[in-house]
Amino acid sequence: MPSKRNPLNLNPLQLKTLTLLQELGRVAGKPAAEDEPGGLVITQLPDPHGDHFHLGEAIVAARDATGLRNPAVWAALERKGLIRPKLPQAVILTTLGQEYDTGMRGTILHRAEH
Repeated sequence: MPSKRNPLNLNPLQLKTLTLLQELGRVAGKPAAEDEPGGLVITQLPDPHGDHFHLGEAIVAARDATGLRNPAVWAALERKGLIRPKLPQAVILTTLGQEYDTGMRGTILHRAEH
């Protein structure tokens, strides 16, 4: 039997937010302390300028990033074991959070083709 798409039943805003946190982990994450084996520490969230922001080589529409500053989204991601907030200093993206297939990378991470 094939594995279920979105087995944790994340809503669209949670999926977008997790996708952005995964990309932030790839671009700027640092290994977490020993009490979070395999986790990545993210210490800065992007600030949109105008209607978008840059995330590594990708451009992200600000409308796709509203969950990055939404406490309810963070609470849901924490409850499902995908992140461990250490606010206001950082958020830890757990191993599960890094590996979760959101299916959203190609949708919200726009890359220039040149």
